[in-house]
Amino acid sequence: MPYVEVSLRIESPVEETWRAVTRLEDYATYMDNVESVDVRGETEDGKRVSEWAVLLKGSVLEWVEVDELDEATRTMTFDQVSGDLDQFTGYWRVDPQDDGASVVTFSVDFEIGIPLLADMLNPVATKALRENSEQMLRAIERRLVVS
Repeated sequence: MPYVEVSLRIESPVEETWRAVTRLEDYATYMDNVESVDVRGETEDGKRVSEWAVLLKGSVLEWVEVDELDEATRTMTFDQVSGDLDQFTGYWRVDPQDDGASVVTFSVDFEIGIPLLADMLNPVATKALRENSEQMLRAIERRLVVS
């Protein structure tokens, strides 16, 4: 199964960075590659459901995921429950740095769901997803750090 992980150091206190990462409903206002994120509310066990539309190499990728926020570890895990991919699961994590900055990590495992084309599509999808993820992290950085 393909895997992508990207990290970015952001010169912002961990609490502010965590708040920006978890406010999914704001993403479309400042991320060029995010068309929309609709946070639908919480499940019975305290998780929340979000519906996504993201531009990936000229196509719109759509899915619904369940998000679980762990305030203690500043980790937001997600798991696709329906959507364009066969599987899409991972996490966002915000780690404090000794100098007051933060490191944001985005990690995802995914499966396109077309076994006969996996050898050809997985490297292309991995590269595109890595580029998109890096763009999202840089957008969070721009939102938090005034030049």
